[in-house]
Amino acid sequence: MKTALRTTAAALGLALSTLASAQTTLLNVSYDVAREFYKDINTAFIASQQKAGKTIAVNQSHAGSSAQARAVADGLEADVVTFNTTTDIDFLAEKGVVAKDWRQKFPNGAAPTTSTMLFLVRNGNPKNIKDWDDLIKPGVQVVVVNPKTGGNGRLAYLAAWGQVRAKGGTDEQAAEFVKKLYANVPVLARGGRDATGVFLQRNIGDVLITFESEVVSVDKEFGAGKVDAVHPSSSIVAENPVAIVERTVAKKGTAAEAKAYLDFVYSEEGQEIAAKHNIRPRSEAVLKKYASAFKPIKLFTVDQYFGSLGEAQKVHFNDGGKFDQLYTVR
Repeated sequence: MKTALRTTAAALGLALSTLASAQTTLLNVSYDVAREFYKDINTAFIASQQKAGKTIAVNQSHAGSSAQARAVADGLEADVVTFNTTTDIDFLAEKGVVAKDWRQKFPNGAAPTTSTMLFLVRNGNPKNIKDWDDLIKPGVQVVVVNPKTGGNGRLAYLAAWGQVRAKGGTDEQAAEFVKKLYANVPVLARGGRDATGVFLQRNIGDVLITFESEVVSVDKEFGAGKVDAVHPSSSIVAENPVAIVERTVAKKGTAAEAKAYLDFVYSEEGQEIAAKHNIRPRSEAVLKKYASAFKPIKLFTVDQYFGSLGEAQKVHFNDGGKFDQLYTVR
């Protein structure tokens, strides 16, 4: 009897060992405010792979986009990166961590979704904030991410600068507006989710500049009715680029699974999940289906006023750049 039990236990152990070895685990290193979106993507992707007879687990890591890029460059073994600025993936390409031609690996320049920057204000909008000019009024406190540490912050800065240009203003006028805006910033947050915490948990500020998608996350985490969303008259197109981390997948043998994962974000199911999280899908059919969720805003691209995110990084966000010249540390 004991021999039979030992044999059964050994067989069970072998089966569990085989199952464990058959399971592939991917790590998606992503930006701060995308955690709920990718949590749902992961669940749906894993289910789709199970239908195909494959066992895959997906782990997530979230923080400010640029901080995440540095962590991956320093050795964090991401299979894929899903960021909110192209410069963070370019940084990894320069380090030889992702492919130099990463933009050509997937459709739409390897950006399966987009977003834009809007304002979250406290319920009832007590400061009556309607557009960008309201953010530079005396007595209005603005919460925003540090553009040195997060893509959320860089895009907020570029949106503030670009909306002046979109109205026909000059770069000099845009610089003056941005200087006034950051004079109303009591504290710079580390990343998008940290900014939301500053605004809602620490109760600092009258308005939070953040991604359109954060409205859904706030309602889920803090309860509906805590904030109102204000769509400014114009804002920036924020692309959400993705890439396979070649260094990791070559080591782990997970290239096919990593590609399947990112392909899934482009699928109709993946695009539907994006829309439900208030992230703008690339699929025209899905975008049309959820048209009521995405308010019409005059959108401008980074290229229109800054050449590229790479150029904007050099001019505005590198040490000694425009941001350092305009912002006074509190």
